[in-house]
Amino acid sequence: MLLNSTLIGLKEIWAHKFRSGLSILGIVLGVCSLVAMAAIIKGMENGMKETLIAYGGLDKVLLRNQDVPAWQEHLADQAPGRTIKDVYALMKGAPLVRLVSPEMDLSRCVLSRGGKNAFPSEFVGAWPVILDMNLHTVEHGRFFNEVDDAEARNVCVIGTGIRDALFGSPEEKGRAIVPVGDTIQINGQSFTIIGLFEHYESAAEKKIRELEWKQAAVTNKSGRSGFSGRSRGSHAFWRKNNVVYVPLNTMWVRFRSASGREDMADPKLSDIDFKVASLDQMDAALQQVRNVLMITHNGIEDFSFNTQEQSIEQIKTTIGNARRSGGIIAGIALLVGGIGITNIMLASITERVREIGIRKAIGATPFSIFSQIVVESVVIAILGGLVGLAVSFALVSGITRISPTENLPQISAAALLLAFGFSAGVGAVAGLLPAFKAARLHPIQALRYE
Repeated sequence: MLLNSTLIGLKEIWAHKFRSGLSILGIVLGVCSLVAMAAIIKGMENGMKETLIAYGGLDKVLLRNQDVPAWQEHLADQAPGRTIKDVYALMKGAPLVRLVSPEMDLSRCVLSRGGKNAFPSEFVGAWPVILDMNLHTVEHGRFFNEVDDAEARNVCVIGTGIRDALFGSPEEKGRAIVPVGDTIQINGQSFTIIGLFEHYESAAEKKIRELEWKQAAVTNKSGRSGFSGRSRGSHAFWRKNNVVYVPLNTMWVRFRSASGREDMADPKLSDIDFKVASLDQMDAALQQVRNVLMITHNGIEDFSFNTQEQSIEQIKTTIGNARRSGGIIAGIALLVGGIGITNIMLASITERVREIGIRKAIGATPFSIFSQIVVESVVIAILGGLVGLAVSFALVSGITRISPTENLPQISAAALLLAFGFSAGVGAVAGLLPAFKAARLHPIQALRYE
Protein backbone atom coordinates (compact mmCIF):
# COMPACT_ATOMS: atom_id res chain seq x y z
CA MET A 1 0.00 0.00 0.00
CA LEU A 2 2.82 2.38 0.88
CA LEU A 3 4.60 1.72 -2.40
CA ASN A 4 1.39 2.17 -4.36
CA SER A 5 0.63 5.47 -2.59
CA THR A 6 4.16 6.65 -3.29
CA LEU A 7 3.85 5.84 -6.99
CA ILE A 8 0.52 7.64 -7.16
CA GLY A 9 2.10 10.64 -5.46
CA LEU A 10 4.94 10.72 -7.99
CA LYS A 11 2.44 10.50 -10.86
CA GLU A 12 0.49 13.45 -9.42
CA ILE A 13 3.68 15.47 -9.16
CA TRP A 14 4.61 14.62 -12.76
CA ALA A 15 1.12 15.42 -14.00
CA HIS A 16 1.24 18.90 -12.46
CA LYS A 17 4.93 19.80 -12.85
CA PHE A 18 4.71 23.55 -12.54
CA ARG A 19 2.37 23.56 -9.55
CA SER A 20 4.38 20.84 -7.81
CA GLY A 21 7.63 22.67 -8.57
CA LEU A 22 6.40 25.81 -6.85
CA SER A 23 5.36 23.78 -3.82
CA ILE A 24 8.69 21.97 -3.71
CA LEU A 25 10.54 25.28 -4.04
CA GLY A 26 9.37 26.36 -0.58
CA ILE A 27 10.83 23.21 0.96
CA VAL A 28 14.06 23.65 -1.01
CA LEU A 29 14.50 27.19 0.30
CA GLY A 30 13.78 26.08 3.86
CA VAL A 31 16.27 23.21 3.74
CA CYS A 32 18.92 25.41 2.11
CA SER A 33 18.54 28.13 4.72
CA LEU A 34 18.73 25.62 7.56
CA VAL A 35 21.83 23.83 6.23
CA ALA A 36 23.62 27.05 5.25
CA MET A 37 22.90 28.68 8.59
CA ALA A 38 24.12 25.59 10.45
CA ALA A 39 27.30 25.52 8.31
CA ILE A 40 28.08 29.17 8.99
CA ILE A 41 27.50 28.77 12.73
CA LYS A 42 29.63 25.60 12.80
CA GLY A 43 32.44 27.53 11.13
CA MET A 44 32.13 30.28 13.73
CA GLU A 45 32.26 27.72 16.54
CA ASN A 46 35.34 26.03 15.09
CA GLY A 47 37.08 29.37 14.74
CA MET A 48 36.33 30.39 18.32
CA LYS A 49 37.61 27.09 19.68
CA GLU A 50 40.78 27.36 17.58
CA THR A 51 41.31 30.84 19.01
CA LEU A 52 41.09 29.48 22.57
CA ILE A 53 43.73 26.89 21.78
CA ALA A 54 45.90 29.50 20.07
CA TYR A 55 45.87 31.58 23.24
CA GLY A 56 47.14 28.70 25.38
CA GLY A 57 44.45 26.09 25.93
CA LEU A 58 41.60 25.56 28.35
CA ASP A 59 43.78 25.08 31.44
CA LYS A 60 45.39 28.52 31.17
CA VAL A 61 44.41 31.27 33.61
CA LEU A 62 45.40 34.94 33.39
CA LEU A 63 46.06 36.87 36.57
CA ARG A 64 44.73 40.39 36.06
CA ASN A 65 45.12 43.61 38.00
CA GLN A 66 41.88 45.11 39.25
CA ASP A 67 40.79 48.05 41.36
CA VAL A 68 40.65 47.27 45.03
CA PRO A 69 37.16 46.63 46.49
CA ALA A 70 35.22 49.58 47.89
CA TRP A 71 35.91 48.52 51.47
CA GLN A 72 39.69 48.62 50.74
CA GLU A 73 39.85 51.93 48.90
CA HIS A 74 41.93 53.45 51.69
CA LEU A 75 44.63 50.86 50.87
CA ALA A 76 44.66 51.49 47.11
CA ASP A 77 48.04 53.25 47.16
CA GLN A 78 49.57 50.22 48.92
CA ALA A 79 48.42 47.68 46.31
CA PRO A 80 51.60 45.90 45.15
CA GLY A 81 50.36 44.68 41.76
CA ARG A 82 51.90 41.63 40.11
CA THR A 83 55.52 41.03 41.08
CA ILE A 84 58.13 38.27 40.83
CA LYS A 85 57.50 37.62 44.54
CA ASP A 86 54.02 36.40 43.61
CA VAL A 87 55.49 33.96 41.09
CA TYR A 88 57.84 32.29 43.58
CA ALA A 89 55.08 32.16 46.18
CA LEU A 90 52.71 30.44 43.75
CA MET A 91 55.37 27.93 42.71
CA LYS A 92 55.89 27.00 46.35
CA GLY A 93 52.42 27.36 47.87
CA ALA A 94 49.95 26.31 45.13
CA PRO A 95 50.44 22.58 44.34
CA LEU A 96 47.34 22.51 42.10
CA VAL A 97 49.13 24.90 39.72
CA ARG A 98 51.60 23.15 37.38
CA LEU A 99 53.05 26.13 35.47
CA VAL A 100 53.60 29.77 36.37
CA SER A 101 54.85 32.23 33.76
CA PRO A 102 55.99 35.77 34.68
CA GLU A 103 56.05 38.23 31.81
CA MET A 104 57.31 41.74 31.15
CA ASP A 105 56.32 43.45 27.94
CA LEU A 106 57.28 46.62 26.16
CA SER A 107 54.44 48.37 24.35
CA ARG A 108 56.53 50.63 22.11
CA CYS A 109 58.93 48.49 20.19
CA VAL A 110 60.48 48.69 16.72
CA LEU A 111 62.50 45.92 15.13
CA SER A 112 64.78 46.85 12.25
CA ARG A 113 67.20 45.27 9.84
CA GLY A 114 68.65 46.54 6.59
CA GLY A 115 66.28 49.48 6.34
CA LYS A 116 63.17 47.34 7.02
CA ASN A 117 61.06 47.78 10.14
CA ALA A 118 58.64 45.46 11.94
CA PHE A 119 56.20 46.17 14.74
CA PRO A 120 55.53 43.05 16.82
CA SER A 121 52.13 42.22 18.24
CA GLU A 122 53.91 41.41 21.50
CA PHE A 123 57.46 42.04 22.66
CA VAL A 124 57.73 39.99 25.83
CA GLY A 125 60.40 39.05 28.30
CA ALA A 126 59.64 35.72 29.93
CA TRP A 127 60.96 32.48 31.34
CA PRO A 128 61.37 29.43 29.07
CA VAL A 129 58.11 28.06 30.52
CA ILE A 130 56.18 30.48 28.29
CA LEU A 131 56.78 28.05 25.43
CA ASP A 132 54.39 25.55 27.06
CA MET A 133 52.17 28.26 28.51
CA ASN A 134 51.23 29.69 25.11
CA LEU A 135 51.56 26.42 23.16
CA HIS A 136 54.37 27.59 20.89
CA THR A 137 56.49 25.29 18.73
CA VAL A 138 60.02 26.21 17.68
CA GLU A 139 60.49 25.03 14.09
CA HIS A 140 64.07 26.23 13.56
CA GLY A 141 66.82 26.86 16.10
CA ARG A 142 66.03 26.73 19.79
CA PHE A 143 64.25 28.57 22.56
CA PHE A 144 66.24 30.47 25.19
CA ASN A 145 67.07 28.61 28.41
CA GLU A 146 67.79 29.34 32.06
CA VAL A 147 71.40 30.25 31.30
CA ASP A 148 70.33 32.82 28.69
CA ASP A 149 67.98 34.30 31.27
CA ALA A 150 70.46 34.31 34.14
CA GLU A 151 73.11 36.08 32.03
CA ALA A 152 70.57 38.43 30.40
CA ARG A 153 71.80 37.57 26.94
CA ASN A 154 70.66 39.58 23.93
CA VAL A 155 68.90 36.70 22.21
CA CYS A 156 65.38 36.46 20.86
CA VAL A 157 62.90 34.06 19.29
CA ILE A 158 60.56 35.44 16.63
CA GLY A 159 57.42 34.46 14.75
CA THR A 160 57.08 34.03 11.00
CA GLY A 161 55.33 37.39 10.63
CA ILE A 162 58.42 39.18 11.95
CA ARG A 163 60.62 37.02 9.69
CA ASP A 164 58.53 37.96 6.66
CA ALA A 165 58.67 41.69 7.46
CA LEU A 166 62.45 41.84 8.01
CA PHE A 167 63.83 39.07 5.79
CA GLY A 168 61.09 38.45 3.23
CA SER A 169 58.61 35.61 3.03
CA PRO A 170 59.35 32.19 1.47
CA GLU A 171 56.71 32.94 -1.18
CA GLU A 172 58.51 36.14 -2.20
CA LYS A 173 62.00 34.63 -2.20
CA GLY A 174 61.01 31.29 -3.66
CA ARG A 175 62.98 29.43 -0.96
CA ALA A 176 62.95 28.76 2.77
CA ILE A 177 63.94 31.73 4.91
CA VAL A 178 65.54 30.73 8.24
CA PRO A 179 67.13 33.77 9.91
CA VAL A 180 68.54 31.84 12.90
CA GLY A 181 71.91 33.35 13.78
CA ASP A 182 71.17 36.70 12.15
CA THR A 183 71.20 39.97 14.09
CA ILE A 184 68.39 42.49 14.30
CA GLN A 185 67.94 45.79 16.13
CA ILE A 186 65.28 46.04 18.85
CA ASN A 187 64.81 49.69 19.83
CA GLY A 188 68.40 50.28 18.74
CA GLN A 189 69.94 47.33 20.61
CA SER A 190 71.46 44.36 18.80
CA PHE A 191 69.82 40.96 19.36
CA THR A 192 70.66 37.58 17.86
CA ILE A 193 67.83 35.42 16.59
CA ILE A 194 68.24 31.95 18.07
CA GLY A 195 64.84 30.48 17.17
CA LEU A 196 61.93 30.75 14.75
CA PHE A 197 58.41 29.58 15.59
CA GLU A 198 56.38 27.57 13.14
CA HIS A 199 53.75 29.36 11.10
CA TYR A 200 50.39 29.28 12.87
CA GLU A 201 47.12 29.27 10.97
CA SER A 202 43.57 28.07 11.39
CA ALA A 203 42.17 25.12 9.47
CA ALA A 204 40.25 27.57 7.26
CA GLU A 205 43.38 29.60 6.49
CA LYS A 206 45.26 26.41 5.65
CA LYS A 207 42.57 25.38 3.15
CA ILE A 208 42.62 28.82 1.54
CA ARG A 209 46.42 28.76 1.30
CA GLU A 210 46.42 25.29 -0.28
CA LEU A 211 43.80 26.46 -2.79
CA GLU A 212 45.92 29.50 -3.66
CA TRP A 213 48.95 27.28 -4.17
CA LYS A 214 46.98 25.09 -6.59
CA GLN A 215 45.74 28.14 -8.46
CA ALA A 216 49.29 29.51 -8.55
CA ALA A 217 50.56 26.30 -10.11
CA VAL A 218 47.95 26.61 -12.86
CA THR A 219 48.48 30.32 -13.54
CA ASN A 220 52.27 29.99 -13.57
CA LYS A 221 51.99 27.42 -16.37
CA SER A 222 50.01 29.92 -18.43
CA GLY A 223 52.47 32.72 -17.77
CA ARG A 224 50.26 34.74 -15.44
CA SER A 225 51.06 35.86 -11.94
CA GLY A 226 50.82 33.19 -9.26
CA PHE A 227 50.61 33.01 -5.49
CA SER A 228 50.28 36.35 -3.76
CA GLY A 229 51.60 35.33 -0.33
CA ARG A 230 50.08 34.71 3.05
CA SER A 231 47.19 36.80 4.24
CA ARG A 232 47.05 38.34 7.67
CA GLY A 233 44.56 35.68 8.81
CA SER A 234 42.61 35.64 12.04
CA HIS A 235 43.66 37.93 14.87
CA ALA A 236 44.68 35.17 17.29
CA PHE A 237 47.03 33.46 14.82
CA TRP A 238 48.30 36.78 13.51
CA ARG A 239 49.35 37.69 17.06
CA LYS A 240 51.15 34.37 17.51
CA ASN A 241 52.99 34.84 14.22
CA ASN A 242 54.17 38.33 15.16
CA VAL A 243 55.55 37.80 18.66
CA VAL A 244 59.09 38.39 19.84
CA TYR A 245 60.29 36.69 23.02
CA VAL A 246 63.44 37.52 24.98
CA PRO A 247 64.62 36.25 28.38
CA LEU A 248 62.93 37.92 31.34
CA ASN A 249 66.15 39.28 32.80
CA THR A 250 67.15 40.63 29.40
CA MET A 251 63.92 42.60 29.22
CA TRP A 252 64.50 43.87 32.76
CA VAL A 253 68.15 44.82 32.34
CA ARG A 254 68.07 46.17 28.76
CA PHE A 255 64.73 47.97 28.73
CA ARG A 256 62.69 48.17 31.93
CA SER A 257 65.26 49.03 34.64
CA ALA A 258 66.70 51.80 32.48
CA SER A 259 63.48 53.77 32.89
CA GLY A 260 64.28 54.45 36.54
CA ARG A 261 60.64 54.01 37.58
CA GLU A 262 60.83 50.34 38.62
CA ASP A 263 61.21 48.83 42.07
CA MET A 264 64.70 47.32 41.84
CA ALA A 265 64.04 44.84 44.69
CA ASP A 266 60.73 43.45 43.38
CA PRO A 267 59.99 44.65 39.84
CA LYS A 268 56.41 44.73 38.64
CA LEU A 269 55.33 42.30 35.96
CA SER A 270 53.07 42.97 33.01
CA ASP A 271 51.39 39.58 33.31
CA ILE A 272 51.35 36.42 35.36
CA ASP A 273 49.81 33.42 33.64
CA PHE A 274 49.44 29.98 35.15
CA LYS A 275 48.10 26.58 34.18
CA VAL A 276 46.20 24.34 36.55
CA ALA A 277 47.16 20.71 37.01
CA SER A 278 43.61 19.50 36.24
CA LEU A 279 40.54 21.15 34.76
CA ASP A 280 38.42 19.16 37.21
CA GLN A 281 40.14 21.02 40.06
CA MET A 282 39.94 24.48 38.55
CA ASP A 283 37.95 26.01 41.42
CA ALA A 284 40.22 24.50 44.06
CA ALA A 285 43.32 25.69 42.19
CA LEU A 286 41.96 29.23 41.92
CA GLN A 287 41.23 29.22 45.64
CA GLN A 288 44.80 28.13 46.36
CA VAL A 289 46.15 30.94 44.18
CA ARG A 290 43.83 33.43 45.88
CA ASN A 291 45.02 32.34 49.33
CA VAL A 292 48.68 32.69 48.34
CA LEU A 293 48.21 36.10 46.74
CA MET A 294 46.25 37.47 49.67
CA ILE A 295 49.37 36.79 51.76
CA THR A 296 51.88 38.28 49.30
CA HIS A 297 49.59 41.29 48.72
CA ASN A 298 49.16 41.91 52.44
CA GLY A 299 45.43 41.19 52.34
CA ILE A 300 44.77 43.67 49.51
CA GLU A 301 42.58 42.12 46.82
CA ASP A 302 43.90 43.98 43.76
CA PHE A 303 43.76 41.00 41.41
CA SER A 304 41.27 38.86 39.52
CA PHE A 305 41.27 35.74 37.35
CA ASN A 306 40.41 35.40 33.70
CA THR A 307 39.84 31.75 32.79
CA GLN A 308 39.29 30.14 29.43
CA GLU A 309 36.20 28.49 30.91
CA GLN A 310 34.61 31.92 31.01
CA SER A 311 35.40 32.26 27.31
CA ILE A 312 33.85 28.84 26.66
CA GLU A 313 30.63 29.95 28.32
CA GLN A 314 30.62 33.07 26.14
CA ILE A 315 31.14 30.91 23.05
CA LYS A 316 28.28 28.62 24.06
CA THR A 317 26.00 31.62 24.62
CA THR A 318 26.94 33.23 21.30
CA ILE A 319 26.57 30.01 19.32
CA GLY A 320 23.31 29.15 21.09
CA ASN A 321 21.82 32.55 20.24
CA ALA A 322 22.96 32.24 16.62
CA ARG A 323 21.45 28.78 16.31
CA ARG A 324 18.15 29.91 17.74
CA SER A 325 18.01 32.89 15.39
CA GLY A 326 18.98 30.74 12.41
CA GLY A 327 16.47 28.08 13.41
CA ILE A 328 13.67 30.63 13.51
CA ILE A 329 14.57 31.92 10.04
CA ALA A 330 14.81 28.41 8.59
CA GLY A 331 11.62 27.41 10.39
CA ILE A 332 9.72 30.27 8.78
CA ALA A 333 11.00 29.20 5.35
CA LEU A 334 9.91 25.60 5.98
CA LEU A 335 6.54 26.83 7.25
CA VAL A 336 6.03 28.68 3.98
CA GLY A 337 6.94 25.49 2.13
CA GLY A 338 4.45 23.55 4.25
CA ILE A 339 1.69 26.02 3.43
CA GLY A 340 2.52 25.56 -0.24
CA ILE A 341 2.19 21.78 0.10
CA THR A 342 -1.15 22.17 1.89
CA ASN A 343 -2.45 24.36 -0.92
CA ILE A 344 -1.34 22.00 -3.67
CA MET A 345 -2.85 19.00 -1.89
CA LEU A 346 -6.16 20.82 -1.38
CA ALA A 347 -6.19 21.68 -5.08
CA SER A 348 -5.35 18.08 -5.91
CA ILE A 349 -8.25 16.78 -3.80
CA THR A 350 -10.65 19.19 -5.49
CA GLU A 351 -9.61 17.79 -8.86
CA ARG A 352 -9.89 14.18 -7.64
CA VAL A 353 -13.24 14.30 -5.78
CA ARG A 354 -14.93 11.90 -8.19
CA GLU A 355 -11.93 9.56 -8.11
CA ILE A 356 -12.07 9.47 -4.30
CA GLY A 357 -15.84 8.85 -4.49
CA ILE A 358 -15.34 5.89 -6.83
CA ARG A 359 -12.65 4.42 -4.59
CA LYS A 360 -14.90 4.69 -1.54
CA ALA A 361 -17.83 3.21 -3.46
CA ILE A 362 -15.84 0.08 -4.29
CA GLY A 363 -14.65 -0.43 -0.71
CA ALA A 364 -11.76 1.95 0.06
CA THR A 365 -11.72 2.88 3.77
CA PRO A 366 -11.37 6.45 5.06
CA PHE A 367 -7.98 5.45 6.53
CA SER A 368 -6.64 4.30 3.14
CA ILE A 369 -7.72 7.60 1.58
CA PHE A 370 -6.20 9.51 4.50
CA SER A 371 -2.89 7.63 4.33
CA GLN A 372 -2.60 8.05 0.57
CA ILE A 373 -2.94 11.84 0.78
CA VAL A 374 -0.43 12.03 3.64
CA VAL A 375 2.04 9.84 1.73
CA GLU A 376 1.69 12.02 -1.36
CA SER A 377 2.36 15.10 0.75
CA VAL A 378 5.44 13.50 2.32
CA VAL A 379 6.70 12.47 -1.14
CA ILE A 380 6.58 16.10 -2.25
CA ALA A 381 8.41 17.19 0.90
CA ILE A 382 11.06 14.47 0.54
CA LEU A 383 11.72 15.47 -3.06
CA GLY A 384 12.05 19.07 -1.94
CA GLY A 385 14.35 17.99 0.88
CA LEU A 386 16.64 16.01 -1.43
CA VAL A 387 16.85 18.88 -3.91
CA GLY A 388 17.43 21.26 -1.01
CA LEU A 389 20.34 19.20 0.30
CA ALA A 390 21.95 19.18 -3.14
CA VAL A 391 21.49 22.92 -3.53
CA SER A 392 22.83 23.50 0.00
CA PHE A 393 26.32 22.36 -0.98
CA ALA A 394 26.33 24.78 -3.92
CA LEU A 395 24.99 27.58 -1.72
CA VAL A 396 27.63 27.11 0.99
CA SER A 397 30.36 26.91 -1.66
CA GLY A 398 29.06 30.14 -3.17
CA ILE A 399 29.02 31.87 0.20
CA THR A 400 32.64 30.82 0.77
CA ARG A 401 33.80 32.11 -2.61
CA ILE A 402 31.82 35.35 -2.68
CA SER A 403 32.47 36.33 0.93
CA PRO A 404 35.51 34.41 2.26
CA THR A 405 35.79 34.55 6.03
CA GLU A 406 38.34 33.54 8.65
CA ASN A 407 36.08 30.66 9.65
CA LEU A 408 34.99 28.63 6.63
CA PRO A 409 31.41 27.32 6.80
CA GLN A 410 31.33 23.61 7.53
CA ILE A 411 28.41 21.39 6.57
CA SER A 412 27.84 18.70 9.18
CA ALA A 413 26.01 15.39 8.83
CA ALA A 414 23.82 16.34 11.78
CA ALA A 415 22.63 19.50 9.99
CA LEU A 416 21.83 17.53 6.83
CA LEU A 417 19.84 14.90 8.74
CA LEU A 418 18.03 17.58 10.76
CA ALA A 419 17.08 19.56 7.66
CA PHE A 420 15.90 16.47 5.80
CA GLY A 421 13.94 15.24 8.82
CA PHE A 422 12.25 18.58 9.23
CA SER A 423 11.31 18.68 5.56
CA ALA A 424 9.69 15.24 5.81
CA GLY A 425 7.92 16.26 9.02
CA VAL A 426 6.61 19.44 7.42
CA GLY A 427 5.26 17.38 4.54
CA ALA A 428 3.44 15.03 6.91
CA VAL A 429 1.92 17.90 8.91
CA ALA A 430 1.01 19.84 5.76
CA GLY A 431 -0.89 16.83 4.40
CA LEU A 432 -3.04 16.31 7.49
CA LEU A 433 -5.73 18.90 6.66
CA PRO A 434 -6.17 17.80 3.01
CA ALA A 435 -6.11 14.13 4.15
CA PHE A 436 -8.86 14.72 6.72
CA LYS A 437 -10.92 16.52 4.10
CA ALA A 438 -10.50 13.69 1.58
CA ALA A 439 -11.20 10.95 4.12
CA ARG A 440 -14.46 12.62 5.23
CA LEU A 441 -15.91 12.92 1.73
CA HIS A 442 -19.24 11.08 1.38
CA PRO A 443 -19.10 8.71 -1.63
CA ILE A 444 -22.56 9.71 -2.97
CA GLN A 445 -21.74 13.43 -2.80
CA ALA A 446 -18.30 12.81 -4.29
CA LEU A 447 -19.79 10.92 -7.26
CA ARG A 448 -22.22 13.78 -7.94
CA TYR A 449 -19.36 16.37 -7.88
CA GLU A 450 -18.67 18.00 -11.22
